[in-house]
Amino acid sequence: MRKFNVNAVCVPDKHYMVDITNKLEQIKDLIDEGDYFTINRGRQYGKTTTLLALEKFLADEYIVISISFEGIGDAVFSSEKKFCNEFIKLIQEALELSGQPVSEQEKWKATSVDNFSDLGRHVRAVCRNSEHKYVLLIDEVDKTSNNIVFLNFLGKLRDKYISRNAGKDFTFHSVILAGVYDIKNIKLRLVQEGLHAPLQSETVTNNSPWNIATDFEVDMSFSTPEIGTMLTQYENDHQMGMNITEIAAEIYNYTNGYPVLVSKICKHIDEKLDKKWTLTGVRKAVKLILREGSPLFDSLIKNLTSNEELFILTKRLLMEDFRWRFNLDDQIIALGVRYGYFDKERNRVKIANKIFEIRLTNYFISYDERQQAIEKPVITADEDGIITANGFNMQTCLEKFAKYYHRYYNENDTCFIEREASKLFLMFLSSALNGEGFVYIETGLADGRSMDIIATYQGKQFIIETKIWYGEKRHDDAYDQLQGYMDKMSLTEGYLLTFDFRKTKKNHQKWVNSTANHKIFDIMV
Repeated sequence: MRKFNVNAVCVPDKHYMVDITNKLEQIKDLIDEGDYFTINRGRQYGKTTTLLALEKFLADEYIVISISFEGIGDAVFSSEKKFCNEFIKLIQEALELSGQPVSEQEKWKATSVDNFSDLGRHVRAVCRNSEHKYVLLIDEVDKTSNNIVFLNFLGKLRDKYISRNAGKDFTFHSVILAGVYDIKNIKLRLVQEGLHAPLQSETVTNNSPWNIATDFEVDMSFSTPEIGTMLTQYENDHQMGMNITEIAAEIYNYTNGYPVLVSKICKHIDEKLDKKWTLTGVRKAVKLILREGSPLFDSLIKNLTSNEELFILTKRLLMEDFRWRFNLDDQIIALGVRYGYFDKERNRVKIANKIFEIRLTNYFISYDERQQAIEKPVITADEDGIITANGFNMQTCLEKFAKYYHRYYNENDTCFIEREASKLFLMFLSSALNGEGFVYIETGLADGRSMDIIATYQGKQFIIETKIWYGEKRHDDAYDQLQGYMDKMSLTEGYLLTFDFRKTKKNHQKWVNSTANHKIFDIMV
């Protein structure tokens, strides 16, 4: 019986997989044109699985040579001769493992390949005399992309590509490099890391060794219909009676199609949540993902904390409604996109998916708690009455927050509170959920003066809008705005928390019937 897989490569007869035929067809269009390009995406984004599927997809028209630099060791890159000989061996092994005849493997044998000039002649001889077109796939190029020998190898491929297009050489029909980093930008990376050893030619030195690459614009994320193809496979095997369209949409809502996160949700529902294929089941699976350690999340935090500019931009995007134009010429934005942390929405930068938003919200809440500049007690919520046998009581949570707020903050704190009020509640709410639920910011802060918060506990969702008092009209407008979010999420109850900094303020706590079908708990502190 097939399973959902979140580790290494996916295999169709062992794992439930999204149908990526459309993506493979788009990639094949590039290959048919004889293009050279890179597939660079974040960690666990399905690059290796895509290459494996592509190898089979192309088999009827091309001889595909699929190799990887994972685990071959540094000694191979100590000289041109060692690299060239290892490269030839990798090609022969790839042809053997893909079932190509011995005669095809023998073509690539070379008795004397001591440098890249020799390698270039050998490639020319094989490709000129073959009736087949060769497609070279190289995975895990990040493992060697700081190595000058490898960069000189790319320079040789580049020179041969240019000569071929001028009708003066024979070489691989198409070359595809896969990794996290875009090899087209490798020269910039070398300069940043202080590697200045000479490249093979003046042309390569003055340009990227891979500036011949065609832009790769195939969307590697999974759309809602594509997620549905994987769920359909599962449904055909198990007959669960799930609403595939609804479940696929909810999975996409949290993951934005990030492949490993899609598979993780499905795997947890299948193996840890008693096959509860419901909206609640999806939300519980998200909670499990957020509570577990994973290389993806470890890498997320490590990459943020090791790059101050990336850290600051990410925090401001998420916690301060910092609106920044999506511009890949900005190296920090480009880095966030490369890692898979940023995406584009209406020409603005946004966090790539809700699971990243939630994980980062939790991290930044904890960070802010540690970094508070004023001497106040650690923000902790008394769970008594908030978490009951019936679930999470948001009204009680807000009432307890009001008591905490009035006890520890006063008019002397006004300047600080006006900037940080919404985040204070976010910290309090996070403490109240106590790891049993999760929280994320729906629309972000506007200069610290408002926040739209979604909390989830045991699959039930709550929406809380926080505002600063700016008069009756603005307060009434907040009802309409909150009601719009409630309709969007199919909720009949919402919560409005208003911070009033007037000296003559009047605190209140009351339920308001905004419409016949909508109730809002209105609390002012």
